[in-house]
Amino acid sequence: MQVRIIEVEAASGLMEPLTALVVKAGEAILAVNRAAMRVDGKQDGSPVTEADLAADRIIADGLAQLAGDVPTLSEERTQLAAPPFQGSFFLIDPLDGTKEFVAGRDEFTVNLALVTRGVPLLGIVSAPALGLLWRGIVGRGAERLRFDGAAIGDAEPIHTRKLPAPGAPWVAAVSRSHGDPKSEAFIDNRPNALRKTCGSAVKFGRIAEGSADIYPRFGPTSEWDVGAGCAVVTAAGGRVTDGKGGELSFGQRRDTGFIIPEFVAWGDPQAVGCY
Repeated sequence: MQVRIIEVEAASGLMEPLTALVVKAGEAILAVNRAAMRVDGKQDGSPVTEADLAADRIIADGLAQLAGDVPTLSEERTQLAAPPFQGSFFLIDPLDGTKEFVAGRDEFTVNLALVTRGVPLLGIVSAPALGLLWRGIVGRGAERLRFDGAAIGDAEPIHTRKLPAPGAPWVAAVSRSHGDPKSEAFIDNRPNALRKTCGSAVKFGRIAEGSADIYPRFGPTSEWDVGAGCAVVTAAGGRVTDGKGGELSFGQRRDTGFIIPEFVAWGDPQAVGCY
């Protein structure tokens, strides 16, 4: 199959149908009865539910119709992936924050990224239970939308905020379900740091809209947890790096299990390296 490379202009043409597809997947998640659903365990110990699988089916079918010549890497179908991806591919987490979902909380997301040459170009992070969606295309800006069912409201431009002034507190987006000592130490090094607890990729949305400054994760996570949020934050004016301030790459190696060992999302790129 010929390698397809999707650049900014073509990505812009895909944004609306991809947004509708992600919202539809969210509807399927919300239709699942959490009190009665089946919860299974994967080999890595993480949970998977019928909601994860329902959302994944909707996204897979929709992408096959929208861009069937573009390969996909989904958390629920990793066995079908054939990296390295030389051109563009879709990176999907059909239900990010399954632990939040199973626990009855509302901060879970549907994440979809379009990655070109190893770098997230387009990202959509949707929080179905909150009726919020963050999206962006690198070089074209980022937006936040509110939705109710399939009805999607007007897009509101968003931007990350500048590095806090000397003496002013940093606001750090932190995970409710995944803490680690190194991330905590990183936050403690920020002057008067305040913690904003969020679930799943909602943390990237808070960085992109300017309500938080940093989101450090010095523990392993997966590419599909990070790709969409990386694109949204970057499109909104921020930057997402590895733990040493270097670039992240996606879809290049399978032998690592698609693991990202650590990363930091920065609202202000000038803050990168302010350790």
